[in-house]
Amino acid sequence: MTAHTTQQDARVWWSPRRATWWTGVLFAVGATCFLVAPLPGFAELVGASVDAAAFFVGSIFFTSAAALQCLQTFANKQSRRLDWWSSVVQFVGTVFFNITTFRAMQTALDDPSYDRVVWAPDALGSICFLVSGYLAYVAVCGSLACLRRLDREWRIAAVNLLGCIAFGIAAVGSYIVPSTGSALDLAAANLFTALGGLCFLIGAVLLLPNGAQPSKQPATDVSDLRRLEA
Repeated sequence: MTAHTTQQDARVWWSPRRATWWTGVLFAVGATCFLVAPLPGFAELVGASVDAAAFFVGSIFFTSAAALQCLQTFANKQSRRLDWWSSVVQFVGTVFFNITTFRAMQTALDDPSYDRVVWAPDALGSICFLVSGYLAYVAVCGSLACLRRLDREWRIAAVNLLGCIAFGIAAVGSYIVPSTGSALDLAAANLFTALGGLCFLIGAVLLLPNGAQPSKQPATDVSDLRRLEA
């Protein structure tokens, strides 16, 4: 590997002056929490309280990333209306996750004997994510559906939409569990929660070089967001 290649890689993967890069980093940290926390082995290893805290921390990172994405959308005059709605609905969904993960953490702290994974995506948050994910997908496609495997924006939108669908399935599974007590339903809810986290992690990693390189639309610099906030 030449020195030139190393510099090229650094330029692509490390760009803290780009707001989009920070969005990817924040989403990646949050997604990692949602990938790891539903795993039964992790809950058994660290206990219900720490497991619930991992969900809550992940939701905070999701909300921070969603808020930053909203600011980017507002700052970019070329943003499409679908982009605006997708960002806002996504932010609302993360707030719902903040509320439910906080309640789950309280449950685990109040009852130390609680020994199973304590959270799965709630209905309202999952609906918001599904709506947001599909709006973002349509915005990239310019139509209801498309297939552009070589397009980075399409891959990000597609994998994020899959993550939203996985969270939706997990929400249905978590709704069934209390009424039936089925361990199979609980395992499915945990599996699809982790799968959703994995999809969001992939989307976030794909976003990092997208945020570090010049794109088709003007990239938003962190200083642009400061001017917007002022």
